[in-house]
Amino acid sequence: MESSATLLADAVWVRARIGGAAKLYGCSRPEVLGTIWWYSLSSVLVAPSVESLVRDGTPLDPSLDAVTIDLVPDGRFTGARSSRVLSGGLAELGEAFAATLGTAIGTISDVTGANPRALGAIATDSIGNRLLWTGDTERAVALAAPLVTAIGLGMPEPRFARIGRNTVVRRASCCLIYEAGNPKCTSCPRQTPEERDRRLRAALG
Repeated sequence: MESSATLLADAVWVRARIGGAAKLYGCSRPEVLGTIWWYSLSSVLVAPSVESLVRDGTPLDPSLDAVTIDLVPDGRFTGARSSRVLSGGLAELGEAFAATLGTAIGTISDVTGANPRALGAIATDSIGNRLLWTGDTERAVALAAPLVTAIGLGMPEPRFARIGRNTVVRRASCCLIYEAGNPKCTSCPRQTPEERDRRLRAALG
């Protein structure tokens, strides 16, 4: 199923999608479900622009009216694509991302009561991860802070760490999935640094 990202400005649509998230993640408070939903969505939403920035040097437009989101019937996001290219460099990309992320975060916060700063931190971590997933670690780390600075919105600066031979995002955000009765993520910041590093090393081999 395809949906225009402009629906992220529609409180009725967002409320319905987040309500359906309870079937996937378990029943919990609205702000918890909204945060979990955004954790999943934000990674997909930022991907086309972030990946094209690294791959081509010319990013795709993250504006809501340029982006189409792919969903499956149970509500999970499987991908996104943009129909336009930006030519104005990092400043223009940051401005477009600010409008998109600001609108989505504002709608989710209004609908669920989720903390906008926490949702912004999730967006930072999604950008950091998508940059790393391109496989060009050096370029990913170099682009992360300038891009997030260009976006603004009070988002925290991306952080990275070395775990063995791997570079990973040192997360600033928590998706709160454990508050819906699920285990904490491997990289969850709400565990001791020692436990997080142990789990990451085990996961990364």
